[in-house]
Amino acid sequence: MTLGARAIVIDATGRVLLVRHTYVAGWHLPGGGIEPGETAVDCIRREVREEGNVEVGCEIDLHGFHYNAGASRRDHVAVYVCRVERHLGPKAPDREIAAAEFFAVDALPDGVAEGSRRRIEEWRSGGRPAPHW
Repeated sequence: MTLGARAIVIDATGRVLLVRHTYVAGWHLPGGGIEPGETAVDCIRREVREEGNVEVGCEIDLHGFHYNAGASRRDHVAVYVCRVERHLGPKAPDREIAAAEFFAVDALPDGVAEGSRRRIEEWRSGGRPAPHW
């Protein structure tokens, strides 16, 4: 089984952080694979800092746990909700991340990956998380 973690990162104005990778199309919630010996929350802290140049606060709440059949028959993604504690400045593009930006939830950019869009809508509406990514 593979296990990843993604985050709905909210800034002080209620906008959400999305990233555009260099290796896959679209905008996505920041996150990645949980490393051996790493907790999911530690993964969120690391990935959000690496991908968005943002540090999150101490409250990191589990939104849902999703089976991601699009990645493999064994892939699962834990999604957390957290708030920006400190924005370390604009994220410079690198080998993995082409862009990282905050967007109003009612004005998401074109090309948001469907799974990311659904997680944001679940959080925004207070709806029950779907079991599938």
